[in-house]
Amino acid sequence: MDTPGSFATAQEALERCRRYRKENGLYGVVDQALGRIMVEIGVVGAITVPAPLGALTRERLRATERPETPGQSRCGPIIGHPRSHRWTFLTEHADVSTPDTAVLTALIGQYSALAQPGTWIVLPSPADERTGYRVWIDSPDGHFRPDLAEVIEAIRSCGSPVR
Repeated sequence: MDTPGSFATAQEALERCRRYRKENGLYGVVDQALGRIMVEIGVVGAITVPAPLGALTRERLRATERPETPGQSRCGPIIGHPRSHRWTFLTEHADVSTPDTAVLTALIGQYSALAQPGTWIVLPSPADERTGYRVWIDSPDGHFRPDLAEVIEAIRSCGSPVR
């Protein structure tokens, strides 16, 4: 049986999930038991990196303007995981083909991971943000997400992170 707190948490998550769908094209689902908002990798891609490398990558992506909207950066949404000191960059769709082994090896060498199609990631929910468990470093801006290859190239060009 749900307690009033868990019901309220689930309702907040449902409202946030609706907003993500409508405003950002992030078609997630809510885990009712935990109040987490989850998105399947496929239409959305994700790469998780150590926070220091994430900060460098973010700056590199911000230095690139969007051709369709001059003056705006190409950074896209980034989820912060404060306890593990990691960031997750959300990208355009993840290709269903097998990623290049050299690319995966380079990412592993930088303590980074590319989420594979069919896996799930968790978006920040109100409960996560209150506890500091999962937060937006850069919130989604409309439906824009950078190309997966663009983010991978930015990560690779930043070199190895400081541990």
